[in-house]
Amino acid sequence: MNFRPENVQSLAGLALTLALCWIVSENRKRFPWKLAIGAILIQVGLVLLLFGLPQAQQLLRGVNGAVEGLGASTRAGTQFVFGFLAGGAQPYDVSNPGAGFIFAFQVMPVILVVCALSALLWHWKILKWLAQGFGFIFQRTLGLRGPPALATAATIFMGQVEGPIFIRAYLDRLTRSELFMLIAVGMACVSGSTMVAYATILHDVLPNAAAHVLTASLISAPAGVLLARVIVPPDLMERSAELDLAGEDKTYGSAIDAVMKGTSDGLQIALNVGATLIVFVALATMADKILGALPPVGGAPMSITRGLGVIFAPLAWSMGIPWREAGTAGGLLGVKLILTEFMAFIQLSKVGPDLLDERTRMIMTYALCGFANIGSVGMNVAGFSILVPQRRAEILGLVWKAMMAGFLATCLTGSLIGLMPRALFGL
Repeated sequence: MNFRPENVQSLAGLALTLALCWIVSENRKRFPWKLAIGAILIQVGLVLLLFGLPQAQQLLRGVNGAVEGLGASTRAGTQFVFGFLAGGAQPYDVSNPGAGFIFAFQVMPVILVVCALSALLWHWKILKWLAQGFGFIFQRTLGLRGPPALATAATIFMGQVEGPIFIRAYLDRLTRSELFMLIAVGMACVSGSTMVAYATILHDVLPNAAAHVLTASLISAPAGVLLARVIVPPDLMERSAELDLAGEDKTYGSAIDAVMKGTSDGLQIALNVGATLIVFVALATMADKILGALPPVGGAPMSITRGLGVIFAPLAWSMGIPWREAGTAGGLLGVKLILTEFMAFIQLSKVGPDLLDERTRMIMTYALCGFANIGSVGMNVAGFSILVPQRRAEILGLVWKAMMAGFLATCLTGSLIGLMPRALFGL
């Protein structure tokens, strides 16, 4: 495996993300050097393990196949209910097959099915064991106390608000740094249901998309912990605590109960995703119309994506992306932050190979795979205000910094992927 200048270029991304978080740190004298080295080594080790070992590659191919099977099964259910609107037998000749992709019928139903499946796997204790296992690893390697380590692990599989539910009894006793870390990690990762949705969106433009999305959410958790600890250093008085599952909100009476409640939860998530996309796309379109009325700049009309591309192009370049592609990649980063990662993934799936090559597309998949956006700020405030209402004022003071930490955590992960040689990923 040969390293190229593009790999060395990605070191700038690692340095830049750490530097930006250090600048806004509440205590610049307490930079966690040991945690920084340990978290990055964990990320590197996981990537090398998952993509370097033949056995792990077989596992990832199995995951990708399972996701494709899940998508096919979901389409069968969706076509049974919605018929040709969901890609079933068409009652007329189709001159533009690409127009048959309807987000509401192709992607949102996946969220329903995965939420129901996740609830069933939790009831069967499979996901619970995984969360406990990763919680133990994070506790030992990242120096976290038991309950925050468990919530961090659960967040990877369940989501930014659902993960902390499992330590609800401890939330009022967490330190300021631990509470901030949970919010930041939630924005650095995505939930299991959205992982499959993103993989569905990228299926035709990124080989092994499901494996990359799963790996992205997994390895961004240590990055989120690291950057959160840089911004709000840990309390020196933190003491270890017993690892416990306080999860009354996620217990089910039977397998059928799990499937039904999971479906209900999935419906709320799918409706929230759909409603958010409608509103944000409408607002973005209005803003583009206003900007389009202004005089052209550089011979082209102004737009949100173009403006964000200029702002975030240096950050995209620092991750190892060629400068000729940095404007497009920077625009995607801006769309993810200002609108949603769903919008960014949809746009990524539509960008042609003339604008983004295969390596850049892969790096951007990791950089976009997180919940850090303005909409998630409101979701976290609402969710944590219910889980721990007595700390609402504290949460309001932390959530915007947490969004920054979560956003930069995925950029750090993208830089780490850019640091790896192309051959590791079969490029």
